Amino acid sequence: MVRILLTLLLAFAGLTAAHAEPVDRPLVIGMGLEPPHLDPTAGAAAAIDEVLYANVFEGLTRITEDGSVVPALATDWDVTEDGLTVVFHLREGVTFHDGKPFDASVAKFTLDRARAEGAENAQPQLFAAIENVEATDPTTLTLTLKQPDGDLAYSLGWGDAVMVHPDSAEENKQTPIGTGPFRFDRWRRGDRIVLTRNDDYWGEAVKLPRVEFAFVSDPTVALASLLAGDIQAYPNFPAPESLPVLEADPRFTVAIGTTEGETIMAINSARAPFDNINVRRAIARAIDRKAIIDGAMYGTATPIGSHFPPHDKAYVDLTAVNAYDPESARALLKEAGVENLSATLTLPPTQYARRSGEIIAAQLREVGIDVSLEPVEWADWLSRVFRGKDYDFSIVAHTEPADIGIYARPDYYFHVEDKRFNEVIAELAVESDPDKRVTLLQEAQRLIADDAVNVFLFQLAKIGVWDKRVQGMWTSSPIQANDVTGVSWSE
Repeated sequence: MVRILLTLLLAFAGLTAAHAEPVDRPLVIGMGLEPPHLDPTAGAAAAIDEVLYANVFEGLTRITEDGSVVPALATDWDVTEDGLTVVFHLREGVTFHDGKPFDASVAKFTLDRARAEGAENAQPQLFAAIENVEATDPTTLTLTLKQPDGDLAYSLGWGDAVMVHPDSAEENKQTPIGTGPFRFDRWRRGDRIVLTRNDDYWGEAVKLPRVEFAFVSDPTVALASLLAGDIQAYPNFPAPESLPVLEADPRFTVAIGTTEGETIMAINSARAPFDNINVRRAIARAIDRKAIIDGAMYGTATPIGSHFPPHDKAYVDLTAVNAYDPESARALLKEAGVENLSATLTLPPTQYARRSGEIIAAQLREVGIDVSLEPVEWADWLSRVFRGKDYDFSIVAHTEPADIGIYARPDYYFHVEDKRFNEVIAELAVESDPDKRVTLLQEAQRLIADDAVNVFLFQLAKIGVWDKRVQGMWTSSPIQANDVTGVSWSE
């Protein structure tokens, strides 16, 4: 009997050990939004990076789960003492998925294309300090800067700065060709995007043979697909109201982390009466963040008072600035001579926007602002609101990291004009002392909070739910990405 029990125990131990080994099995990941196209260097939609960043496309540098910057297609880089020259040393033997080589001439093409006048790149500020790009030799890229830029290595780790080949750059929106560990396989519009393992990858091979990004916007369908096993992972689960059910189910891992998603109600300050600071302050004071977080986000978000993430060391809690005070809101509107104000709140198709919009509209009506809700699809939002600046109010989460500098862009859809704020951002661009940078960042936060530039609502939590056998999913999102290069199955 002892021998039989020992044999069974050893067999069980062997089985358990075997289950701990990675399994060569595909993974289906659920996403709430479908990307409008597949070129990270030519669009602002977070869904583009969520599919392609690090998986298909790579940059000179890369941002990891903890927010640090590490080498990618550049092995290392040198900065001259005056900070005006940065030399990147590139990896040898790297090829794109179509077999074309990656070298310094390709890197030069990529950066020159991104910073060219009229470029589609949504983040031109990333490249603003670059004066000239030179392919010194096939493995050496030399950047000459207009002024020192302490954030350059970080900026070049964004999805907007990934490397693209001149022969395929114009086709990347439909058939992306990168250097990453996954290849683009197919895009079944309205359903999913499929990536397959790149067996010719220059680095360590990924464990997953195939990854499918399936698009599920309905929270009820998302829950059903997870319970049925049709989708095995949601990096950003769209139904926070269902978390108690999933947390009680031993089949799943529920991980709540942080994101860079400052969720705001943008105000079009180019339109009267929103160009009046008292009107903007009245709008801000009419909105109860706690009611929105409890009602729309089921308590999973964190209130913010400016465009800055609470987990950053430079964060200042400014939620008391223009805090919820409907009586003050009514008084400010009266002082501004504004009566019978009507406005349209344009809502992209994300659940946080649609749910928050309903609550906000009711709150604004309480102070005499009649709000009409206008749901739009993502492509329409990008065209009309983001690029066309045709809106009154809109709700969106800005998921790009360290992006408070967007308030210094005169062409941005907020229409912000603040001389002192612009000076602070310019000082930040050349300041490398950590303590001085914190001071400048805190001043920047206070300036846009005091001006009620937008209504700062909450920081999105990253609510991840996946099959407990899936290992290596990111718990937090320091960048808008679903990096699955380190993900595997174990049984």
